[in-house]
Amino acid sequence: MNYQYSGKRLSGQKIKGKIEADSKDDALQSLEKKGLYIFDITETKPWNKDILLNKRIKNKEFVIFLRQYSTLIHAGISISAATKTMIKQTNNYVLRNALTDITKNLEQGQSLSKSMERQPKVFPLLLVNMTRAGEASGKLNEILSQMADYYEKEYRNKQKVLSAMLYPSVVGVITFLLSIFLLVFIVPQFVSMFNSFGEEIPAFTQLILSVSDIVAEFWWVFFIVVILCLVLYKYLMQYNSFHYRVDVVKMKFPFLGILVHKGILVRMTQTMSILVNSSVPILQSIDITEKVVENRVIQEILDQARKSLEVGESITKSMKDHWAFPALVIQMIQIGEKTGTLDHMLKKVADFYEQEVEQLSERIKTLIEPLMIIILTGIIGSIIAAVVIPMFSLFEKIQ
Repeated sequence: MNYQYSGKRLSGQKIKGKIEADSKDDALQSLEKKGLYIFDITETKPWNKDILLNKRIKNKEFVIFLRQYSTLIHAGISISAATKTMIKQTNNYVLRNALTDITKNLEQGQSLSKSMERQPKVFPLLLVNMTRAGEASGKLNEILSQMADYYEKEYRNKQKVLSAMLYPSVVGVITFLLSIFLLVFIVPQFVSMFNSFGEEIPAFTQLILSVSDIVAEFWWVFFIVVILCLVLYKYLMQYNSFHYRVDVVKMKFPFLGILVHKGILVRMTQTMSILVNSSVPILQSIDITEKVVENRVIQEILDQARKSLEVGESITKSMKDHWAFPALVIQMIQIGEKTGTLDHMLKKVADFYEQEVEQLSERIKTLIEPLMIIILTGIIGSIIAAVVIPMFSLFEKIQ
């Protein structure tokens, strides 16, 4: 950590400076050893590229932190000492700063889960509650190791969904930009040539030239419309009704919607399974899962399921006949409720849909790639053909 200080030397000369130390006391001791009398010393946050590049903790860094942390605790090192070791181990400023705050809270007698709860942007709600369960059961190192596996799986599943969406998104953007380039910079070059020869322009070519004129004159309007749409979308997403409809569209979108839907089911069942398995009360497990799942459709059903449980009814009452929950999920939860193996059944469902997501993502990528190539070829080919076709008759006239 960096500290800024002001003071004076033994000779009476006033000084100001900066020093790096593990704590404020260490900084003061170092300065006093140099024969300095310190008036004021404060911690400073170095606004440099390291902070700018570390605004968020990468999933890989977070998983490594959890694994190393659980290993230290399993080795018999105290939580406070393990936290101090991780402060020196991590290179991420945000995580290091959060762990420093946790160390201070631990020294004041607070629990690890309570200390983590004070850093919601760094430590997710699920991890906080699992840590609390680990502290109560005396199996904190096992819980942290499980959470490392959980976040690693979650990241992998997200990447599968994103990778399936990435290809069509990239090809779509390239097609749009290339079309704009051809219409604005290439097509107009041929307009004057056609007009100078007095050649009759085919209807299809005339249509493309008209589009080219509109794009060349009003290209800035398109960008303004896109920006306004993004701003409007972000604003409307604050309203639950609109957010709910967007989540419905995401889950029902052709091809990709199935992948998104199953990915959400994986996250829901994995989260609830690990919570129930760690002896977290079922009502609290549903409440945490509802916040973790990040989908308004599933959140609404889980909220209803929690209310059903509170009056002594089954979790699946609100799930039955709802399009978002396949029969497999409902049946497995019902079996788990009756046999007292809900965590085991949820894990089986999560494993099943995880395999489904993996297979489906590969299948979608295989199907979408040729489809996007056809679309790209069709759009760009049409623009080029509109220019080339009248050139043949033009060449014949010249000859």
